[in-house]
Amino acid sequence: MNIQFSSPAVHWVEALPVGNGRLGAMIFGGIEHERLALNEDTLWSGYPRDWNNPGAKEVLPKVRELIAEQKYEAADQLCKQMMGPYTQSYLPFGNLQIWMDHGQLSSGDYSRKLDLSTGIVTVTYTIGGVRYTREIFASYPDQAVIVRLSASKEGGLSFRATLDSPIRYTTRVDGDHFTLSGTAPEYVAPNYYDVEDPVRYGDPETSKSLRFHGRLAAIQKGGAFKADADGLHVTAATEATLYFSAATTFDPGMGAIHAERSPGPLTAEVIHSLSGKGYAEIRQRHLEDHRRLFDRVDLQLGESLAPADMATDQRIAEYGSSDPGLVELLFHYGRYLLIASSRPGTQPANLQGIWNQDTRAPWSSNYTLNINAEMNYWPAEICNMAEMHEPLIDYIGRLAVNGRKTAEINYGARGWVAHHNADLWAQTAPVGDFGDGDPVWAFWTMGGIWLTQHLWEHYAFSGDETYLRDTAYPVMKESALFCMDWLIENKDGYLITSPSTSPEHLFKTQEGRYAAVSAAATMDLSLIAELFENCIRSAELLKIDEDFAQSLKGAKDRLLPLQIGAQGRLQEWSVDFEDEDVHHRHVSHLVGVYPGRLITGQSAPQLFQAARKSLEIRGDGGTGWSLGWKIGLWARFKDGDRAERLISNLLNLVKPNEPAKHEKGGVYPNLFDAHPPFQIDGNFAATAGIAEMLLQSHEGYLEFLPALPARWQEGSVKGLRARGGFEVSLNWKDGRTAEAEIVANLGGVCSVLADSPVWVGGEGAKKQVEPSDGLIKFPVTAGEKYVLSFTE
Repeated sequence: MNIQFSSPAVHWVEALPVGNGRLGAMIFGGIEHERLALNEDTLWSGYPRDWNNPGAKEVLPKVRELIAEQKYEAADQLCKQMMGPYTQSYLPFGNLQIWMDHGQLSSGDYSRKLDLSTGIVTVTYTIGGVRYTREIFASYPDQAVIVRLSASKEGGLSFRATLDSPIRYTTRVDGDHFTLSGTAPEYVAPNYYDVEDPVRYGDPETSKSLRFHGRLAAIQKGGAFKADADGLHVTAATEATLYFSAATTFDPGMGAIHAERSPGPLTAEVIHSLSGKGYAEIRQRHLEDHRRLFDRVDLQLGESLAPADMATDQRIAEYGSSDPGLVELLFHYGRYLLIASSRPGTQPANLQGIWNQDTRAPWSSNYTLNINAEMNYWPAEICNMAEMHEPLIDYIGRLAVNGRKTAEINYGARGWVAHHNADLWAQTAPVGDFGDGDPVWAFWTMGGIWLTQHLWEHYAFSGDETYLRDTAYPVMKESALFCMDWLIENKDGYLITSPSTSPEHLFKTQEGRYAAVSAAATMDLSLIAELFENCIRSAELLKIDEDFAQSLKGAKDRLLPLQIGAQGRLQEWSVDFEDEDVHHRHVSHLVGVYPGRLITGQSAPQLFQAARKSLEIRGDGGTGWSLGWKIGLWARFKDGDRAERLISNLLNLVKPNEPAKHEKGGVYPNLFDAHPPFQIDGNFAATAGIAEMLLQSHEGYLEFLPALPARWQEGSVKGLRARGGFEVSLNWKDGRTAEAEIVANLGGVCSVLADSPVWVGGEGAKKQVEPSDGLIKFPVTAGEKYVLSFTE
């Protein structure tokens, strides 16, 4: 459970992350100088503004005409007139700097580790015979970052702690507290946009952007304490605890800036609430909260091969996926990171979770809706973290509100729409600064449609009809209304999308050049078909909207069929174009295989085989998140060894001091996913993919060990969730399920894939159940546990 090192971090991707969903810190573990790089999840640049483009409505018919005439390059150029502004940027809050009086370490006695099971980072070392220890964690119950420092010798602890930030700030002493405050920039350009004055501040007195405030307090045992303009000074103590709290003027309930919200009193309130608690109590409250979530799931794949004290980066380099313990660590790390970056009431995890040290972060550290934001939440349901899904579900609701205006103004359509990028302000218009961007990534109308998959999945795993009726279905329905207006009839009478792109991938035109915009990309049709199906099923379950459901059935039947190309692969576009890059990182046309359920071996066997052929041609390389996606895809294709090969490719050490290879992904020393640069989505995709190798439920039944690799011949997993309200634990030997434990959270019938009789024990005596059509079925009662034995 440890990510560990024998030296302090030099680079940010060697530091260790802690978080409580709202506050994050990256701990470097320096000896004389400790740095905690701090974040607060609502600190973004900018403010709400009008991002819609009325001119897009006038351009749309012309773009469609060019596409119909196969003038794709001209359509690309005209699509630039349909863009809006770039999103705003997620910002660093600053740094907690601790300067120790004892100087540097002269020996090699040093340890720095993150224990995933506790969410606590520990740093230890010895200087002059004195053992120094730090414990650092981000408490969700107490909404603060806690730093505990101690010395083994009485009076041996002396240090100064202060706050600073890369964005404009001022500091002051407030009684015994040290505070930092400022006003966020009104505009921060994306890191890839070379524009004059890329970071723009307003007048602090009149600026419309966010105000932020951080507060640092200390309690020490023994010695002396002083607060002055240089920070907090602790001298000749034995123990000391630092408390850091932060807030902004963003009101999560409003989803906007609250002009009367004062962050200073909010941080003071947090610190005041901590003053009456001892460190032991605060630590215990954190542990109970963290373990309540983290301990739900366990995974055992075999004995670890690496020595127990080996540094994690060395372990990655020397063992990779051949070490079962390292694969377990990768799996658990994704769970840890989602718990640390997404909690009820917080913002959803962004491109970097909640951890970012750059004013102009890669891709603005925003919400990238053409894969990355969705990927962040793939493990939420199956890995028993449904509460962690709530911030995204809430955010989708905010996007739907803004997206109604964008759908109406930009396209004259009903319903709601979102595009490629979004931010704290829930921007729904296409980005690209009104023509600077390239349509290959900037123009894509499917962002909201893909997000609705998460609304349905949250219901599918829980069976909560109140949630479906009140929260999910209304937003899904409005997304489907947009689709009904966005779809047009082609010359053959089929419904298609136009303009359409396959995210970030170009095709070769008849003229031998490359273009992005065409009609009816496979991803569009797949996402729309699945949304329609989810709405139809919802209406049936809720016994409402019969006429609307019938209209969706009619439209779904008229969608242009997915195509199989000359190479026997599922086409990425409706025309069998030649790819710009046959090994492209995006596998967008396979979304119906995973994470969707549109294309399965049973429902569409020819398309399923063609999709597999596409993935074989794409290859096993790619960026970190692309490798993560492919793990899940190969799991759905029931090829465990191929999925394990992708895990092996992902567990490739990317060193931060070496030149980045943009399409060569892996993991950094701290196990963060490397695009490169860092993107957290690959960590989440790996966790979800490993779970998918062990349990699948998207075809209406439970399937145990659908993609078990030869390396994992014996093992166990506890606490995974399946659609239908089931919680599943498995033990296996010699590559076959030996025993399964199923907890039914809903009543009804449980169906399990089986090729021979299975002994089922539940409320009564154990009985043998014979398979029929490859399934065993048995009635279940809500709250009851059932044990399935696959051997007598």
